[in-house]
Amino acid sequence: RAAEWQLDQPAWSGRLRITAKGSTAFIKLEDKSSGELFAQAPVEQFPGIAVESVTDSSRYFVIRIEDGNGRRAFIGVGFVDRGDAFDFNVALQDHFKWVRQQSELARQAQELEQGPKLDLGFKEGQTIKLNIANMKKKEGATGNARPRPAGPGGLSLLPPPPGGKSGSGERPASLPTPARLPGTPITDSLLSWPQPAAAPAADVWGDFAKASG
Repeated sequence: RAAEWQLDQPAWSGRLRITAKGSTAFIKLEDKSSGELFAQAPVEQFPGIAVESVTDSSRYFVIRIEDGNGRRAFIGVGFVDRGDAFDFNVALQDHFKWVRQQSELARQAQELEQGPKLDLGFKEGQTIKLNIANMKKKEGATGNARPRPAGPGGLSLLPPPPGGKSGSGERPASLPTPARLPGTPITDSLLSWPQPAAAPAADVWGDFAKASG
C-alpha cells in the first residue's frame, strides 16, 4: 500500500526512462540534471514480479532493481502526474506486445521451413497440354474480312455513285446490268465496269461563251 510509505519525504527523486534491448525492457532511474544512473530494473515479463502495482493507487508501483552483480532490492516509485503513470504502463505493454508478435512470426517461419515443401517442377517424362483453340480463333477473326477486288494496276473498280453529274453538267446514261466475271465468287457490284455513256444530244442551252449579258 502506497499509504504506508513516507510520500512527503521521498528518499530520491529524479527522472524515469524505459529502454529496451532485445526482448528485455529496462526501467532506468536517472538524475534529472546530469542523467547519472541511480538504479535500473530489468523487466523480462509484464505483468510480472519485476513491476507490480500497489493496491491503493494507480500512480505508484513496486519495482525490482538490480546492480548487475546479482544483488536485488524492491523499492517503491510513484509519479506526481497520473498521466505519467499511464504512459509508464503503456510503454511496457507496447514493448511486450511487440515481443509476442516477433515470437509468433519466428514460430510461423520455423513451421514453414520444417513443413513439406511444394515441388512445382516437372517430373521426368511429364508433359503439359495447352488449349490454344480460342487463341487461334481470336487471331483469325481480324483476318477473315474479304479483300476488295482490284482492277488493272491495283485500283479498285467501283461504279460511279447514282445520280452523279458528269463534267458537262448532264446526267450519265443508265448502265446496263453488270456482267458477272466467270469463275469468281466475288459480288457483281464490285466488278462492274461502267459502259461508255451515249453521246449527249444537241446542247439545248447554246454556247455560253457567246451569250451576251
